[in-house]
Amino acid sequence: METQMTPAQLKRWFDSPEFERQYHTEAPLGAWLEENGTHFALWAPTAQSVQLNLYVSGHEGEALRRVAMRKGDKGLWLHDEYSRLAGVYYDYDVTVNGKTYRTMDPYAKACGLNGQRGMVVDLPATDPEGWQRDAAPAKPNEDIIYEIHVKDFSWDPHSGVPEKLRGKFAALTLSDTTLDGKGECPTCLNHAMHLGATHIQLMPVYDYGSVDEAGDPDAFNWGYDPVNYNIPEGSYASDPARGEARIREMKEAVMAMHKQGFRVIMDVVYNHTYELESCLFKVAPWYFYRQKEDGSASNGSGCGTEIASERSMCARYILDSILYWTEEYHIDGFRFDLMGMLDVPLMNRIQQELDKRYGAGEKLLYGEPWSGGECRPVPGTQLAHKGNMKKLNPLIGAFCDNTRDAVKGSVMDEESKGFVNGGGLWADRLAGCVRAWAGSYGDFALPYQTITYLSSHDDWTLWDKLICTMDESRSFAGSDPRVIQANKLAFAMLACCQGHLFMLSGEEFGRTKQGVKNSYKSPVALNRMDWQRCHENRELVDYYRGLIALRQRLTGLQDKTAAAPQRVLDVCQVTQDAAAIRLDNGKDCAWAEALMCFNASHQEVTLNLPQGSWAILADGESSLLWQKPQTITGQATIQPMAALILGQVKA
Repeated sequence: METQMTPAQLKRWFDSPEFERQYHTEAPLGAWLEENGTHFALWAPTAQSVQLNLYVSGHEGEALRRVAMRKGDKGLWLHDEYSRLAGVYYDYDVTVNGKTYRTMDPYAKACGLNGQRGMVVDLPATDPEGWQRDAAPAKPNEDIIYEIHVKDFSWDPHSGVPEKLRGKFAALTLSDTTLDGKGECPTCLNHAMHLGATHIQLMPVYDYGSVDEAGDPDAFNWGYDPVNYNIPEGSYASDPARGEARIREMKEAVMAMHKQGFRVIMDVVYNHTYELESCLFKVAPWYFYRQKEDGSASNGSGCGTEIASERSMCARYILDSILYWTEEYHIDGFRFDLMGMLDVPLMNRIQQELDKRYGAGEKLLYGEPWSGGECRPVPGTQLAHKGNMKKLNPLIGAFCDNTRDAVKGSVMDEESKGFVNGGGLWADRLAGCVRAWAGSYGDFALPYQTITYLSSHDDWTLWDKLICTMDESRSFAGSDPRVIQANKLAFAMLACCQGHLFMLSGEEFGRTKQGVKNSYKSPVALNRMDWQRCHENRELVDYYRGLIALRQRLTGLQDKTAAAPQRVLDVCQVTQDAAAIRLDNGKDCAWAEALMCFNASHQEVTLNLPQGSWAILADGESSLLWQKPQTITGQATIQPMAALILGQVKA
């Protein structure tokens, strides 16, 4: 760039077709090894010069050698070495408009401590034994997505995980952990398997900026602050200073989860970076970021920055990153943080490319269909928010706040109430939940797009929300029987909705964060999975477990096609606070129809049954009645604050 431009002028230039024609490239980027050499390629279209710095250490010492890179076409800067530099660390000095930035390589695949320097890595050498044979388990009849955080999942001293492995990738390689190691109450992934989870969704495991990898081992953050998108987080590794360790240990975790029967979903945050002057900014100032008209940073994420996904090299970067995680780490799906900030064409292209490589729908994609503030994309850009779900590939899903808020109350208001905590139960709204708000009934094209859930890492846990609205004493650590019953009813409603079922780990045992709504940087002691509480509330755990197993047997709930909402045969408002939904299961189910009844009042409710015999599959006390069901005819009694699920006995 020969003349200096202001940020506002850069915005207009970057958004122009001329810039894309001149600088878009599909050439390889990053640092990679060949049999007799090493190649470096950096896209820095506005740079006057780029210098490659090579180091022995990933975080200390001066450069062993500095090399001026040669300028190529399309904004590329290149250098070739005639030796294999595996294990050598590197960074770049990029000079733009007379200012020199010391920066990581955005395409780096390994790094040193705290992601300060990239590392040239021999990726095949990081593969654990048996990695080439690793494969995801077969697709289950129904998806039960279980969200975990690597550190808080196994940090609890009662987890049964050896102390040196707690909070690490290595804890996810263990399949037989129990409470205090006594062999009785399952913990960690052993617990998730017994519960019936089919997918483990990992909260961010790329290299993030808020935790010092050389600092306090108990330092905690959710990790929604990306630094290096293509490198695992070092605080989860045995030795974050060794670039290859975090790679190998994450692969070992993925392979172990596959062997235990779980598919693995990765939470990705392509909507913003930890700070504005990230490696993306330093290699091409402002290109990867949306800006206001005056050239300053737009903040649609609410975190200070906003990635410009609609610009072609930014879109390429995101797509390349997704494909890299699937190819190198065998990741089975992605949860997109603030997906409503990314553009529809990019999301559709990601799905198309994954389908081309792995088969239609083999990789599960979904995200949050909203943003954290006002977005400023190029005019005419369609963003992947809730209002545009039907413009997305029908295999791309999104979280459904309609059902979440209907069942327990709005996440925006602590005192807001839903079906189970005194907010009223309306049959038509309940039917919308059951139909996954799909087709003509809502924003989703079909139930396959709907991620049906009650709680996630964001906002209050389900238990804390119920305590806030039902317990004046706010005894978060207690086990109020009324709240237990409301929790059971809430999950019964969720389990009877079409779509993909999603749950926050620990929801099944009344996980509490003591009423803290946004615990993203709260101590790990507050965020931890409390495995003693899991044992104490095992009745609630068993109720979840039974409903998950029952759901695997009700084909009317498993149907995710556009025709699925039509399986709802009847909607009945029984009383002001009780309703029932009749569902067609078709021929491939033990019960021709399901009758799903919910009573949110404090009195018994009597329901006149359709003709025929009905098997009692679950009620407010037990979700395992389907194992040896009794049959009834004529009328049914729904207990106070309880569900009753019946199956029509085939003639």
